[in-house]
Amino acid sequence: MTTQAEFGRVQQSRIVERLVGGQFVMDGAGVKINRVLTGPLQRRLDPFLMLDAFGSDKAGDYIAGFPEHPHRGFETVTYMIHGRMRHRDSAGHEGLITDGGVQWMTAGRGVAHSEMPEQSEGLMEGFQLWLNLPAKDKMRDPWYRDIPSAEIPRFTTPDGAEVQVIAGTSHGIAGAVQREVTQPLYLDIALPAGAHFEQPIPATHNAFVYVFRGEAVIEGKAVPAGRMAILANPPQADGVRITASSDARLLLIAGQPLGEPIAQYGPFVMNTQAEIYQAVEDFRAGRFGGTGPAA
Repeated sequence: MTTQAEFGRVQQSRIVERLVGGQFVMDGAGVKINRVLTGPLQRRLDPFLMLDAFGSDKAGDYIAGFPEHPHRGFETVTYMIHGRMRHRDSAGHEGLITDGGVQWMTAGRGVAHSEMPEQSEGLMEGFQLWLNLPAKDKMRDPWYRDIPSAEIPRFTTPDGAEVQVIAGTSHGIAGAVQREVTQPLYLDIALPAGAHFEQPIPATHNAFVYVFRGEAVIEGKAVPAGRMAILANPPQADGVRITASSDARLLLIAGQPLGEPIAQYGPFVMNTQAEIYQAVEDFRAGRFGGTGPAA
């Protein structure tokens, strides 16, 4: 019988290629966020386009939110650690992500929507990840799914790691979302001080770790809170080992690169400039619809 520990066994860990601090930017209606994965890293971390970290305990910081704006050609994954995010789109659909919940949206050929944060018990904290779509899927119908915290699969390792599997598979536990082409792995891992966690990752996949509580150590390299560790991917490495030097919480994200051209203009991500011009024209002409919920 295969044990959960055997599912997660790693023979040789990846190492930290470099640490990234991100940059604070203003987005939406003047909302301050930490853009951890920025444009210059898109090729290195293909298929991921962006990771924003946001959070505050001040009531006025996010009240203006993100009024109606368009997207085309990629997926957005919004994960709320604390607080709520209310979603509305141009087709009249509405959803609410609450503490610990996720919204997975496929923009496809085009959607215009708004995202309005709301604090919970005085706190607001979360992440938004942009995941690229392969060329063949960029003009597919828009779609979204709201995933409450209770529906996110989770497990605890013998070493005390508490893991939530948002996407992909970890230690034999399938996550809430699977994608055939980009094969994303998205884990939220809470590690007590001194505990370790191992996760197999295919050598072909790009991967990174973002620590947002405490400090983690990857093959001797300390990764403090607020830093992203880009993981090197030598062919002999079959995964990553992470140890907590203090109580830590982090995201581990990995995916299969698309290896396709990236043409971006703000919220439009396509393969050519001609497709970007068409996206702008379609939006101005009112040809962006709304998303539909999952069946």
